[in-house]
Amino acid sequence: MKPVMSPVSILIFFFFIFSLTLLNDIQAFDVRQHLSTVTRYSVAESDYVPSDVPKECTPIHLNLVARHGTRSPSKKRMRELDSLADHLEVLVKEAEEHPSTLQKVPAWLRQWKSPWKGKLNGGELISNGEDELYDIGIRIRKKFPDLFNDDYHPDVYNIRATQVPRASASAVAFGMGLFSEKGSLGPGRHRAFAVISENRASDIKLRFHDCCENYKDFRKKQEPGVDKLKEPVLDEITSSLARRYGLNFTRKDTSSLWFLCKQEASLLDITDQACGLFSPSEVALLEWTDDLATYILKGYGKSLNYRMGVPLLEDVVQSMEEAIKAKEENHGPGSYEKARLRFAHAETVVPFSCLLGLFLEKSEFQQIQREEPLPLLPKPPQNRSWRASTVAPFAGNYMLVLYSCPAKSSNKYFVQVLHNERPIPMPGCGGTDFCPFDVFKESIVAPHLKHNYDAVCKKEQPMPKPETTTASSF
Repeated sequence: MKPVMSPVSILIFFFFIFSLTLLNDIQAFDVRQHLSTVTRYSVAESDYVPSDVPKECTPIHLNLVARHGTRSPSKKRMRELDSLADHLEVLVKEAEEHPSTLQKVPAWLRQWKSPWKGKLNGGELISNGEDELYDIGIRIRKKFPDLFNDDYHPDVYNIRATQVPRASASAVAFGMGLFSEKGSLGPGRHRAFAVISENRASDIKLRFHDCCENYKDFRKKQEPGVDKLKEPVLDEITSSLARRYGLNFTRKDTSSLWFLCKQEASLLDITDQACGLFSPSEVALLEWTDDLATYILKGYGKSLNYRMGVPLLEDVVQSMEEAIKAKEENHGPGSYEKARLRFAHAETVVPFSCLLGLFLEKSEFQQIQREEPLPLLPKPPQNRSWRASTVAPFAGNYMLVLYSCPAKSSNKYFVQVLHNERPIPMPGCGGTDFCPFDVFKESIVAPHLKHNYDAVCKKEQPMPKPETTTASSF
């Protein structure tokens, strides 16, 4: 006769299974994938299975819109970390008066000083950021050999960057990878290439957020409301931290510690100090507050955020139309542009992804086409598809590859959109990543072109009616 398990044994067994599952979930959690726009670049396989580009189709032009690589914190943020260190020292001294409380304080925190203390400059591209762009350049040339087989000429490979040093440095790192072993400079056989920059005050293609007066007014008015939306989460986590570690943390401390966590994890690969203060569920909430701010102030939260980027979208389409014309007129190699490569910021790539209607369900895409508002991002533990760590990590990039296909097809030219080097479905093109160029222009581009940049951005014009989500409406 087989032995029968007692109820207590069954409970112990299921508790063991539950504990093991919970442990595996915690071990599988990697905070470095939850740092919002401070997330490092990754080319991990996507869950989306892309369509195959027909063998008879050949790429004839490539547009790239990329964010700069991983960078150091700004001077303002470094001063914030110095202030945090001073306040932590005060809190630790208070805890030393109570030995039982001091035992709760992590050892690293008792003597912590900012790794950036005394640094005079900030915001520059770090070596990891250089590697990110250099490697992307190498991979793109390998993926599209027919596009990059010509000798370098600035009219064939047009490289542009904003005047912000980390963006132009990213362009240089990318170009060094793209053209490595193509020249005669040094052991790496590098070659010189040009990077074009527009004046910051007039760069409406890559720094439109700096040139759009209405947007600057909108953002200034909206930021306090966004901060207000974050407060309940920060207050809840501040209370938890105070109980857990016996220190009188303030809301500002929690915000600064979260910023420190992101910098340590992204720039230094340290995940067991500041990040270790937070549980995975608290990290998820803090990530959500950052994503919420990015969504409202740079993304789908307000149509102004991306409509001011229409000049960039027009530039992309115009370059593809010129490539089609060169193809139709049988221009010879070296006589037409094969790639237009741009390097900018999160404030550029997030609106650009919105102009393409990415990271939306089909019904949501139809809503923004009808100029209807979208809801705010769902709060954890609810799932959401729009994550800043995915949309615009460091070195995040969008490539639009124009293909020429056989004339017997009803459509001769197609556009494939790649996000972080992976094909991504376009809700505006029936959920496919390989879209007829005419459909791409009609369904995705044309609805935006009725919004003139000057009409959207000039102060003397009335602000667009609030047809999309703003923080104050909540």
